[in-house]
Order: sequence, then structure tokens, then C-alpha cells
Amino acid sequence: MPGPPELLILLVIVLLVFGGSKLPKLARSLGEAQTEFKKATDTATTDVPSPLAPPAAPTHRVDEVKAP
Repeated sequence: MPGPPELLILLVIVLLVFGGSKLPKLARSLGEAQTEFKKATDTATTDVPSPLAPPAAPTHRVDEVKAP
């Protein structure tokens, strides 16, 4: 994990590469991307059942199934 000096150097490099006028637009698009990613992961975790969850109850009893 980078410390304060490394973050400061990174911020200066980003400022030099993108310029001061593009930073708000860049930050906004990064925030939107993070929000979309979070929505997608939340949807994926609710759609996929947990492997530790107990199996679903059967929909019919064995003696109710008719042999072909």
C-alpha cells in the first residue's frame, strides 16, 4: 500500500499527464465506473446462489412421480 509520499508523486504525475482542466472530468468518469462495477457485482452476488446455502426443497415427492 503506497504511503503519503508515493501518493503525492502519483498526484503530480497525473496532474502533468492530464492537466488541471481534465481532472474533474476524469474523477467523475472514474466514480461512474466504480458505481457501475458495484452494481454489477451486487447483481451477480444476488443472482448466483451461495455454494454453502442448503439445497432447495424438492418440488414433488418421490412417490408422486409416475414411471414411464
